[in-house]
Amino acid sequence: MRYLIKLITFFKLKTMNKKTKELLIITMIGFILLVSCGSSNSISDDPPGKGGITDGTVTGKATVYMTSATGIYSLTKISLDILSGDNNKSADIEINPSQTYQTMDGFGAAITYSTAYNLLKMSQTDRTNFLRKTFSDTDGYGFSYVRISIGCSDFSSKEYTCCDKPGIENFGLQSDDINYVIPVMKEILAINPHLKVIGSPWTCPQWMKVEDLNNKSPHNSWTDGHLNPDYYQTYSDYFVKWINAYQSAGVPIYAITPQNEPLNKGNCASLYMPWSEESDFLKVLTPTFKKNGLTTKIYAYDHNYDAYSYPLNVYKTMDGYEGSEYVVGAAFHNYLGDENALDAMHSSRPDKGLIFSEASIGAWNDGRNLRTRLLDDMLHIALGTVNKYCTAVIVWNLMLDSNMGPNLDGGCQTCYGAVDINKNDYKTISVNSHYYVIAHLSSVIKPGAVRIGTTEKSLSVNGIIYSAFKNTDGSYAMVLCNTSDMQQNISIGDGKNTIKVIIPAKSVVSTQWQ
Repeated sequence: MRYLIKLITFFKLKTMNKKTKELLIITMIGFILLVSCGSSNSISDDPPGKGGITDGTVTGKATVYMTSATGIYSLTKISLDILSGDNNKSADIEINPSQTYQTMDGFGAAITYSTAYNLLKMSQTDRTNFLRKTFSDTDGYGFSYVRISIGCSDFSSKEYTCCDKPGIENFGLQSDDINYVIPVMKEILAINPHLKVIGSPWTCPQWMKVEDLNNKSPHNSWTDGHLNPDYYQTYSDYFVKWINAYQSAGVPIYAITPQNEPLNKGNCASLYMPWSEESDFLKVLTPTFKKNGLTTKIYAYDHNYDAYSYPLNVYKTMDGYEGSEYVVGAAFHNYLGDENALDAMHSSRPDKGLIFSEASIGAWNDGRNLRTRLLDDMLHIALGTVNKYCTAVIVWNLMLDSNMGPNLDGGCQTCYGAVDINKNDYKTISVNSHYYVIAHLSSVIKPGAVRIGTTEKSLSVNGIIYSAFKNTDGSYAMVLCNTSDMQQNISIGDGKNTIKVIIPAKSVVSTQWQ
């Protein structure tokens, strides 16, 4: 700060007009912050309150990623000294590896037809560079989970399923799968062979739909309708064929959900499936998986927080049925309700897993404004889910174009991607909050990591939200969000070593050390 005062005096700001004066001060503050964070050993101010780390032996380097709501830092990567010695007694936060919670599966985004279309419009070099930066665990941010649709979604080229002609013998993957999604998925898997893939249908084939389960009159529409119980076995076979077809194409399927948003009748492709109907269908689907020797997991529900009793009812109905072990948990979206439902789910059924499978940004929530979205999405989509037992976090479209497409009529016309690509050149990419929050998780928390406990010792401010993990290689990871208006210096101890992290105001920091 004393350097700033000297600079102000030097430039004789009193002689400048107000606008010029403010611009110069902002520029100098930004320069000082960049200098203070630009090297691994440049943080010299003690953290607020107790907990200043002033000595110790440097034993290695911690990796740090930093993003600020102002955009000054954009997944900026730096390294910090790891200090050994008697420092943990004064650390602000001490991690506790003996206190363990859930094991993590991964983090990622959806590869829809629209995403694949936009990616394939890029040059091969640009696409490879983007995918490597996104999915590589060694050269990028290590996205490790992808969601794809079984048949069409509202971001497909058209409404379709993989069996639109009556008769399961007519099953076959379609152009969106063969020419778009699968080629992109194979490029991603070449970069990250351990990628997990979850599939979700937006609708069953129309010929399997009825208006209601009593008279079973046909429902010849892509929207709404019920799955005819007479076709439970046929539709189960449809899932098996789809899983095997993707496997044969080089895309293993880790998990599925029986229906995307089963209580949403209004999407351009949808199927209304109350919990009782999903339960009855699962009683046929799970033994079919077992009979065919599949290891693909099943997550129930796949819809909003507000109706979390849905999967609890599914569990209760399925308990004891053949193949019920395939139903390993429930998937959630965040369009209604809030993440407190996850605590209620875990308290009711701690034996079942939880994943967060979809969130969107768009014109309705100022989705391209990082000042608006970064902290909110980090608090509610990222930290708000993993701190409530979710093992995976997946956002919606990885990439849309600058016109929010391509998309289908009746689906979302105002959605943005985790990144948006300029439709005029298919080269210029704008990064939105969803990409940042997933990257902050995936860059330091690896598949198989276990969430661990922490103890706050001397944090002097409110507004620091965080989560800690131990990776399978023995390294530790923390993701911290500073919602306050003040820069914070925080020391973290692991019982043996300590690192000192600077978190700018309104920013997110991820760190990994060993």
